[in-house]
Amino acid sequence: MRRLQIEHTTTYHYRDAVTLLPHKLLLRPREGHDIRVESATLDITPAYHLRWQRDVYSNSVALVSFTEPSAQLSIISRLLLRHYEDQPLDFLVAESAVYFPFQYDMAEQIDLGPYLVPIFAQDQSPLSAWLQRFWQPGQVIETYALLDIINHAIARDFIYQPREQPGVQTPATTLVRQGGSCRDFATLFIEACRYLGLAARFVSGYQYSPVSAQGQGATHAWSEVYLPGAGWKGFDSTSGRVVGNDHIAVAVSRHPEAVPPVSGSFFAAIPQSPRMEVAVQVAHLV
Repeated sequence: MRRLQIEHTTTYHYRDAVTLLPHKLLLRPREGHDIRVESATLDITPAYHLRWQRDVYSNSVALVSFTEPSAQLSIISRLLLRHYEDQPLDFLVAESAVYFPFQYDMAEQIDLGPYLVPIFAQDQSPLSAWLQRFWQPGQVIETYALLDIINHAIARDFIYQPREQPGVQTPATTLVRQGGSCRDFATLFIEACRYLGLAARFVSGYQYSPVSAQGQGATHAWSEVYLPGAGWKGFDSTSGRVVGNDHIAVAVSRHPEAVPPVSGSFFAAIPQSPRMEVAVQVAHLV
């Protein structure tokens, strides 16, 4: 078990006072057998009203409406949690899915449908050419081994490049550039899985890195693949590892652009571009 403390600060600076329209926050981790949230607080300025709801993916969504204009928006999320996923490789795949290719059970296909449809249908040709180095029609390979090979290949062969721009690169763009951000790598892995007929989804959250500077953490993105018998298993294509207790899932989605931590808009009398600052601290509590 790992006990973690997370502080995530997002600040927007505006040139003049603006009218802040409703914002959506995805900052509270997904609780379950692996993650237990001990405490969670939000410190927001200016004055606001807050409502909580669950979205279609059962993510915890905070809906914020503001009651006064402001030249600055500050959102500080503080979390204390326990993470129990100490042995991420301790799982069993159903006998029917141990080797690839396989077919999902008909009942599962209905539920998994949205996670099997490619987002970037126009990129199927370059994706197919790239995947041929890992698997070709007629070949039989252990399902986990295939996923592990693809996951490692992205981490090994592509250059990690943090990007401040919103959205994700298309898989074709990532293949051409041989690089991208964590969300670009996750998108490539997800689209590769869907091309192969494997249900996959996007995950946004946090990562704890014990080798980084004291208390330094980061928002992060990775993928989950549905394996019969094992459920949704996480694969981090930035590190090439299976997800364990150093990954804290906050939100999942079919689409990689649907779950930013903070989203919203504002109205201003004069057009302006706000300046954004983000700081994340993830600490391991002994």
